[in-house]
Amino acid sequence: MPIHNADIAAAFTEMADLLEIQQANPFRIRAYRNAARIVGELAREVRAMVERHEDLTELPGIGEDLAAKMREIVDSGRCRALDRLKSELPPAIGELLRVPGLGPKRVRTLWHELEVQTPEQLARAARDGRIRALSGFGAKSEANILKSVEEHLSKARRLKLATAAQYAHSLVDRLSAAQGVIRVEVAGSYRRARDTVGDLDILIAARAGSDVMARFAACDEVAQVLAQGPTRAGAVLKSGLQVDLRVVEEAAYGAALCYFTGSKAHNIALRRLAQERGLKLNEYGVFRGRNRIAGDSEGSVYRALGLPWIAPELREDRGEIAAARAGRLPRLVQLGDLRGDLHAHTRASDGHHTLQEMALAAKATGLTYLAITEHSRRLAMARGLDPRRLAEQCEEIDRLNETLSGIVLLKGIEVDILEDGSLDLPDAALARLDLVVGAVHSHFDLSRRKQTERILRAMDHRRFTLLAHPTGRLIESRPPYDVDMLRLVRHAKTRGCYLELNAHPDRLDLSDSHCLIAKEEGVLVSINSDAHSREEFANLRFGIGQARRGWLAPADLLNSRPLAELRRLLARNR
Repeated sequence: MPIHNADIAAAFTEMADLLEIQQANPFRIRAYRNAARIVGELAREVRAMVERHEDLTELPGIGEDLAAKMREIVDSGRCRALDRLKSELPPAIGELLRVPGLGPKRVRTLWHELEVQTPEQLARAARDGRIRALSGFGAKSEANILKSVEEHLSKARRLKLATAAQYAHSLVDRLSAAQGVIRVEVAGSYRRARDTVGDLDILIAARAGSDVMARFAACDEVAQVLAQGPTRAGAVLKSGLQVDLRVVEEAAYGAALCYFTGSKAHNIALRRLAQERGLKLNEYGVFRGRNRIAGDSEGSVYRALGLPWIAPELREDRGEIAAARAGRLPRLVQLGDLRGDLHAHTRASDGHHTLQEMALAAKATGLTYLAITEHSRRLAMARGLDPRRLAEQCEEIDRLNETLSGIVLLKGIEVDILEDGSLDLPDAALARLDLVVGAVHSHFDLSRRKQTERILRAMDHRRFTLLAHPTGRLIESRPPYDVDMLRLVRHAKTRGCYLELNAHPDRLDLSDSHCLIAKEEGVLVSINSDAHSREEFANLRFGIGQARRGWLAPADLLNSRPLAELRRLLARNR
């Protein structure tokens, strides 16, 4: 079975969680968590590095022991150390860790105090009122746990977009090499850049006699073939992801791509529009009577309906068809529109590379400026900077800028917004910075009113520039905190500050709907990588997908501006 980075990262994350349940050495736990993040966000496939006999210890944070485990997972698909850990704990304990809001410490408490080992037992304990009696929980925590576990038990498993991308790319490469294949594309929610993906819909144009179906069924990643015929197949991968394959003739490929990309609501609206014109629209084309008048390309389908081509990310029936009819579709942002990145870390806090290494990696990505924004002192686990260390880094940035060519480093900080809305560093420490990125990293359970007012007070600080990951969510892991986003957006406009779209695949925060609110209110958004290593600038592409879902054009972005214009905007803010 081909092993992807996501598989290795999942194994290391599971090891860290199980070790934490066992209360193992914190440094050992942290090593596995760091390795999971590094591998999960690595632009290169570890499998390919192993095949080329590259030295895995050259990766940041990867020593000989972790490298050996990575090679073992690539070679065998298993990790003996993980198997041993699993054998030492109840078999279903790992399932509890998948319930949002339950970390290893809480799982350990529930297991030892209430003998809870499965999600079903957890739900029963919450309904019986037994959780609230535990130290550190309470009635509110119990209610939240019950809600989370019920949602967990009721919904199908979804993968983060970045994880699904690893499997999608691998399958597209293999199927493209099949005999008689002309085109291969992944459609569905993946093509619409949804932040999570339930399954993969792969559409293929192929000549008669192609062996693509047989090649698909024979893929090492396939665990179970659900159905297989000459034009359709379905399978479940060993990762648990379901893949549906459809083969169509070239003359109908565009119509099929439209059909299998758009949301159900978007497709219904298109069919209604076709009916108004006396036409019939389906996955095989646009028909007038029995004559197919369009279908070989998506553009031909939309033209037959009197519309310009609509970008996949917009196909959710949220006004895109009316905008297309009125000629008001935006020219959506593309990766090449970004001039810089305003949120990145180095080894001075919890990053893995030096200032110079991060600068050169940003330049290689095509950026012309990069803001270095270490954590502030409150995040001691991330080695956050105090005023003295921040001043030293500013001096180091000034010296490095004198030697750099084609990239400029900006001086910044990711400063904690404290519970009362004050900032974690004094005004004097922030005064010499180009920008101040404010972030909520604690007290996620405040009421909607308190959380909103907390952030509003922080935004009123005269040095405040940009609100980082504005809702604090971690996809499939931590829900967003309760906050009045419309008030935040409007206050940002009044105050003259900006909002971040954090492109990290675990966050993708702002949501698409909040991006649209910012656009409508005229508040600029900055798509930032939150990179902690050189490889993580590749995450910007996921932020672009989210921005496109939110209808953002280059003019709606702060970091699409050239450096001189950016500096004017930052100065005006201050």
